[in-house]
Amino acid sequence: MEDESFTDINGKAISLDCQSHSSLCREFTVSSPKVSIGKVMVFTCSVWLVAYAVFCFTENTAVLSSAILITLVGMILHIHFVKIDHESLLVIDCLGIQLSSSYASGRENTTFIEMSKIKDIVINEAVYMQRIIYYLCILLKDPSDPNAVSSVVPLFQSSKPRLNCLVKVYKSCQEILSKC
Repeated sequence: MEDESFTDINGKAISLDCQSHSSLCREFTVSSPKVSIGKVMVFTCSVWLVAYAVFCFTENTAVLSSAILITLVGMILHIHFVKIDHESLLVIDCLGIQLSSSYASGRENTTFIEMSKIKDIVINEAVYMQRIIYYLCILLKDPSDPNAVSSVVPLFQSSKPRLNCLVKVYKSCQEILSKC
């Protein structure tokens, strides 16, 4: 894919990497910016300074200990369960689609959806914070009625790319899906 800059729905820079493993297999990876050390330092220092001010008035060491413990546990939980570095979509012709999310801690979540369960991949729109946003999603077939949709699986939920990025991924996915 040519070098093009992409942003998320909030205007923050994200990157799209498209790898064509073969004519039947493509992988799309949307990467978000890494955790900002500056923001972490400002947050940590602010919490600890407030805790120190409370300690000066109360002379209770439990205030300092709990502030340190809460910020450290909070950062670990944020890095392990919330902050996603990149999300991947691997489309394999006539086999299926693999969705992966890699967290800042190194933890990964992976889901595989068989092609026989997929009805289509579409760009959908939604109202989000009093504005219209677009998102890419997989429509799953209803087992009882093949013409109906049983559920919708949204893609790139963490990075929330804008429409220009979604269109590139959508067109490439449709090329592969049309071969099945």
